[in-house]
Amino acid sequence: MNKDFSSIKALTFDVFGTVVDWRTSIIRECTELGESKGVSADWAAFANKWRGGYAPAMDQVRRGEIPWASIDELHRMVLERLLDEFNITELTEDEKVHLNKAWHRLSPWPDSVEGLLRLKEKYIVTTLSNGNISLLVNMAKHSGLLWDCILSSELAKHYKPDKEVYLTAASLLDLEPKEIMMAAAHRDDLEAASALGLKTAYISRPLEFGPDGKTDETQDMPFDIVARDILDLAEKLGV
Repeated sequence: MNKDFSSIKALTFDVFGTVVDWRTSIIRECTELGESKGVSADWAAFANKWRGGYAPAMDQVRRGEIPWASIDELHRMVLERLLDEFNITELTEDEKVHLNKAWHRLSPWPDSVEGLLRLKEKYIVTTLSNGNISLLVNMAKHSGLLWDCILSSELAKHYKPDKEVYLTAASLLDLEPKEIMMAAAHRDDLEAASALGLKTAYISRPLEFGPDGKTDETQDMPFDIVARDILDLAEKLGV
């Protein structure tokens, strides 16, 4: 039986992993910088650990161990630890700043730009990411992601999946949660949104963590839509 999505007015998207391919992009940036500096390392492992370090860093903020910080600041904190761990000592401060902003230059998945453009024909299409606003704006310019607006956890001074992020987005859009569909490749994001009354769309990204990485896909997918990519999401929403 087809579900009724006629009440939906906006789609809010997780970005890292859902809309952009962070892993391939970070490996590419690290490899290019390494070659320019004569530094060799397991850049795939470096990228995985960099991404893996930011959730524990957010938890430090939640526990009050460190003050509120943007994702740029948390990425830099993790980067410093990784440079020590991988014994990379050759980078200047300017090069560290440039490398940390690699997260501003992530490339989209092949379907993302076209899929978002299709969805914009019918819906408000916006980010709802833990990335800070400057990061998301720069990424949009870099990758041609034509969002209707940029919403970030930074506006709520909380990180997803804290409820404040989703409720702040609904308030800023002047919509009820039931009028919003959260789209993401991550179960915790969608489960948190669903608990607040948002509709949910799971976007399959089997290569987010590389060919040997795990995804959140299981036989039990309790979401309103399960789509193979953003174009498929548009198809399922009749756009």
